[in-house]
Amino acid sequence: MGMLDGRVAIVTGAGRGIGAETAKLFASEGAKVVVNDLGGAVDGSGAAAAPADEVVAAIRDAGGEAVANYSSVADYNAAEGIVKDALDNFGDLDIVVNTAGILRDRMVFNMTEAEWDAVLDVHLKGHFNLTKYASIHWRSERKGHYRLINFSSVSGIFGAPGQPNYAAAKMGIVGFTYSCANALGRYGATANAISPGASTRMTDTVPEERRRAGSDIGDSSEEDPQRSPANVAVPLVYIASEESDWLNGQIVGASGYELQLFNKPAVIRQVRGTERWTTAGAAQQIEELFKPAVGGGGFYG
Repeated sequence: MGMLDGRVAIVTGAGRGIGAETAKLFASEGAKVVVNDLGGAVDGSGAAAAPADEVVAAIRDAGGEAVANYSSVADYNAAEGIVKDALDNFGDLDIVVNTAGILRDRMVFNMTEAEWDAVLDVHLKGHFNLTKYASIHWRSERKGHYRLINFSSVSGIFGAPGQPNYAAAKMGIVGFTYSCANALGRYGATANAISPGASTRMTDTVPEERRRAGSDIGDSSEEDPQRSPANVAVPLVYIASEESDWLNGQIVGASGYELQLFNKPAVIRQVRGTERWTTAGAAQQIEELFKPAVGGGGFYG
């Protein structure tokens, strides 16, 4: 008996990297898995069936159950078909893992509209698209123990300087996760975000200085076992299980052999007046109360 025995999961971006390791580990723990992957390049261009097919073949060879889906999560209408594949092939849907992503890195002053839109379409809109159709099923069935697992990033949490589109999408996913956690609990669903760290096709395209400044993980050596995407997949098994009903609306970090729980945004300094502030008065309070808390340097100062 595996921790996910009898459960049905959709894992997007599951043809490679963290998504592939998650799909295979879920299957080894008893889940029936829809392996979704467009099979495109890191920048989202192109498409191929081979990545998803290879993961499905590996799962089946190990005695598990899986089917492939090649749709883009950025396609609103196609997302309904991903959910339909789970229902048609396995009769239910318990778990959605939104792993699919692309990169089109550029400093903000050089970024094009197309580069901005493409990354937000896959990451932020992609999370919405699949979650919408999964939540329709969950709201209808109300069986409970449903799991929405989204993928954020320290690139958003700390603001990687060469990834304004990716950072914006990943912090948008945090807000989206909080909203889903508050909205879907009444139907028996939890929603949590993962901040991963591993060596993947995506992180290996990020220059070293950007990784140190807040991208997903440090150097790009694939020889270090702590850098394996398989490490990120391990805690997802518990989060996807029926035992994790208590965990909702949280950001969980998974990097190497380390697990983290991030705090939620909270007010750390506050001053309240009795009437509208003057500009001089507001400036004085900000300097006296806020500046010591910030340290004067911001993220990178």
